[in-house]
Amino acid sequence: MSELYIRVAEEENEEPMEIPSEDDGTVLLSSVAAQFPGACGLRYRNPESQCMRGVRLVEGVLHAPENDWGSLVYVVNYPKDNKRKMDEIDAASAVKVKRGFQKTSDLIVLGLPWKTSEQDLKDYFTTFGEVIMVQVKRDAKTGNSKGFGFVRFTEYETQTKVIAQRHMIDGRWCDCKLPNSRNFPFDCPSQASPDEPMRSRKIFVGRCTEDMSTDDLRQYFMQYGEVTDVFIPKPFRAFAFVTFADDQVAQALCGEDLIIKGISVHISNAEPKHNNSRQMMDRGRFGAVHQLFPNFPGGSASLAAMFDRSQYQFPSSNV
Repeated sequence: MSELYIRVAEEENEEPMEIPSEDDGTVLLSSVAAQFPGACGLRYRNPESQCMRGVRLVEGVLHAPENDWGSLVYVVNYPKDNKRKMDEIDAASAVKVKRGFQKTSDLIVLGLPWKTSEQDLKDYFTTFGEVIMVQVKRDAKTGNSKGFGFVRFTEYETQTKVIAQRHMIDGRWCDCKLPNSRNFPFDCPSQASPDEPMRSRKIFVGRCTEDMSTDDLRQYFMQYGEVTDVFIPKPFRAFAFVTFADDQVAQALCGEDLIIKGISVHISNAEPKHNNSRQMMDRGRFGAVHQLFPNFPGGSASLAAMFDRSQYQFPSSNV
């Protein structure tokens, strides 16, 4: 007797697979489960009523309807819980595949000890995964470290893991993060562009309290890089400005909420208004005012100082 095959598919509209039957014309459930793991039975659409019908299953053996499998396509049945788990596994796999195609980026490493070399940095981060590039930023004249650097990994999963934690490098806690794409478009070694304008080295520190002194702020922010100036307005207005030697450190901190003396402060960009068109508008505006007040003491410069707002934009929402 020639071997008989029946057509089985996971879904009704999918391409079927042929499953062998036994000598007596029955089909073992184990034969179906071998091709469709988790299968618990078969069903088919009745040609006359167009309703789905189940195939009789007795002790692991599937029996042909009316003793003839015919040319119908039989659809696999799964336990409901098992089907749900399989869908979840498929969804999780899809997420992993999607993540696998995501590209890695240059990460900025803040708070590096001055003694840390590029080899030290590579040795440390290699423990997380394959490293493509490391760089310690140094002063062009002295060759001394600026207290931060960059690292890039081969795998996106490694990058995600590194960003999610702090790192003890050469006895000092360091932060590793993605440079802000809006404020930080040309900081990274792989994206350097010497033709771009300089970015602000000054940050706005909002939500300050009166017991925070300039020394407190200087000591705190020195962990991220060299601090050149700290300014707290008088009378007290619940904010301060901190200026770094390098604009890359300043831009990397923008958008962060930091804890200083037990208080959460918000860091944002103190963006200089150096736009030429604005300067031209200001000249015209104050020139016109000077025509109205030709004898004003100090001339146009004094008028500009009186009418102009600050040299820096204060993010009022964070004060």
